[in-house]
Amino acid sequence: MSATGLAERLVVMPLLDDSQVGPASIDLRLGTEFIELHRLERKTLDPVVRDDPLFREEKIVVPLGEELILHPGQFVLGGTLEFLGMPLHLCGEVLNRSSWARMGLLVATAVFVQPGYSGVLTLELVNMGNVPMTLRPGLRIAQLVVMRLEGKTELSYAHKDAKYRAPLSPQSSRLGSEAKEWDRLLRIGAALQSGQVEKGD
Repeated sequence: MSATGLAERLVVMPLLDDSQVGPASIDLRLGTEFIELHRLERKTLDPVVRDDPLFREEKIVVPLGEELILHPGQFVLGGTLEFLGMPLHLCGEVLNRSSWARMGLLVATAVFVQPGYSGVLTLELVNMGNVPMTLRPGLRIAQLVVMRLEGKTELSYAHKDAKYRAPLSPQSSRLGSEAKEWDRLLRIGAALQSGQVEKGD
């Protein structure tokens, strides 16, 4: 198949079992790489400050056949085992599988997958239950619901300014890259205070 033809198709690989494809969703498996955030001695996290050291990141690799224990209230970032390629006429939503949700596991909080996205999906894993939970890479943990747009979008997620371009492992937050937006808001606020800008503008 040509590269052009592949760009028109939804890519989910590896697809280890045809049973992952359901009537309206595709089951996604837990990958082997994780990011654990360890709190440092700070009171707050300021998301607009680049490299704010509230957390220290620890990357963890859990091979297939081994396990990761997630304690009550613990938060880690994980990735899907599958690499996803979303064409420009589709978008997606990542949801918990109900079997895991009923045990208290929250899998995905940032759930929308933009047209043109490619890469491993990052999962925000939180144990909302009262007892430690065993996570095993390779098990089906989330589901991807795919939706068709009315036509191709011209605003592909793959543009050069995308924060998470074709990741091959889970990615931590890059909200600090939006610091310029906060600087602009500060300038607007200062101008409003000085009366240089009308609030209705």
